[in-house]
Amino acid sequence: MRGIVFLDRDGTINEEVEYLHRVEDLQLIPNAAKAIKALNHAGFKVFVVTNQSAIARGILTETELGKIHETLRKMLEKEGAHVDGWFYCPHHPEAGSGPFAQKCSCRKPNVGMIEQALSRLNHQPENKFVIGDSLVDIQLALNSKAVPILVKTGHGLSTLKALVQPIKKRVGYIAEDLFDAAKWILKKGANSSFRAIP
Repeated sequence: MRGIVFLDRDGTINEEVEYLHRVEDLQLIPNAAKAIKALNHAGFKVFVVTNQSAIARGILTETELGKIHETLRKMLEKEGAHVDGWFYCPHHPEAGSGPFAQKCSCRKPNVGMIEQALSRLNHQPENKFVIGDSLVDIQLALNSKAVPILVKTGHGLSTLKALVQPIKKRVGYIAEDLFDAAKWILKKGANSSFRAIP
């Protein structure tokens, strides 16, 4: 295993849809499957870590989310790409009601989902990357001592415009899309001397 790549879902792998809750609205971003396939073939573990507060808000059920992830898995595998684990946070500290309306350790930028994924591995390589389109993905990377990569898809362009310089300096790479991010990891980021910027 050369390293671990943690992927945001909406706006990174599939097209951004506000509170995606229907399989019919699921659409892969061009070359996203190709990117994951390249990481697979290069020996990287790939995990999806996604905030899904739509569950806490009552817009989406866990069963419906499972169907969305199963459909997404099949769409990726049809193109030869494989995700090693799917992790989601159904909580929100303020919105919604019921058992999911609570503070938690798994909602990004908290590292709970990262820890869940790492617990599955016998060996934890030093090369870790988080790829996403939002500030919380960058913060997740920094909180988990991984290299942050910002993609310009989804909310990426608005995130980039809003980045303050001290945070922007800590981003390992600003990519056009997931495929560009994967190419950067394979070319430079996987170098054994490259680490998260403290």
